[in-house]
Amino acid sequence: MTGTLERRIAGLFPRKQHHYYVRSKLRTDPLYTAIHRELRDSDLPLLDLGCGLGVLAFYLREKGLTFPIHSLDYDELKIRYAEQAIPASGFSDLTFAFHDARNGLPEHAGNVTILDILQFFTPEQQETLLHQAASNVLPGGKLVVRSCVRDASWRFRVTILGDLLARGTFWMKAAPTHYPTADDFSRILSPFGKVDITPLWGGTPFNNHLIVLNRQ
Repeated sequence: MTGTLERRIAGLFPRKQHHYYVRSKLRTDPLYTAIHRELRDSDLPLLDLGCGLGVLAFYLREKGLTFPIHSLDYDELKIRYAEQAIPASGFSDLTFAFHDARNGLPEHAGNVTILDILQFFTPEQQETLLHQAASNVLPGGKLVVRSCVRDASWRFRVTILGDLLARGTFWMKAAPTHYPTADDFSRILSPFGKVDITPLWGGTPFNNHLIVLNRQ
C-alpha cells in the first residue's frame, strides 16, 4: 500500500472521523491486500457483503481491478457516505445499496466477499448465509470471508471487547451474537469446494481469519 493510494482513498471522505478511520484501516488492516491477492486474477463480478463505507471497492478499483462490484451493508448511513464518495473517486460504475443479509441475497453469480458481519448473526443465520453465498459463487470463483474465529486465545477476548466497544460508540448497529469456529466454516463450506482458513492479524490485536472457499 503506497502512501499516495492510502491518502487518495481516505480523501474521498470529507468527515474527519471517516477520513482518519479509513487511513488507519488501510495502514494497519491486512484485509484489503489479502482480498486483492485472492481476486486479482479473476474477472467475475463481485458481491461485497458488509461493505461499510465501501473501502474495499475503492481499493480494488485503485489497484486496477475492473470487474463489476456491487456492495451491500445493513447500515444505511454508511451506504450514503459510500455513494457520496463515488463522484470524487472517478469510479462511477461502483454500486452501493442497503441490504439486510438475514433476508437472503440478491441474484448473483461470480465471487462473493463477506466482511466482519457474521458475529451479528445467530448460528442458524450464519449457516444459511454461508450456504447462500457459496451457492452464488461460480465454479472457479471464490467466497472470501473475513471473520473472527472463536477459540481460547487472548486475541478472541480482545475481539469481543472491540465489538462491544464498536456497539457502545454506535459505529456498529448491533452487539455480537455468536462467533463461529474454524470447524464451523469447514463443515459448512467444504461440500462446495476447497476451504482454506488462515490468520489475518496484521497490525491488529484481533482474532480475524481469512476463510477462502475455492468453488469446484
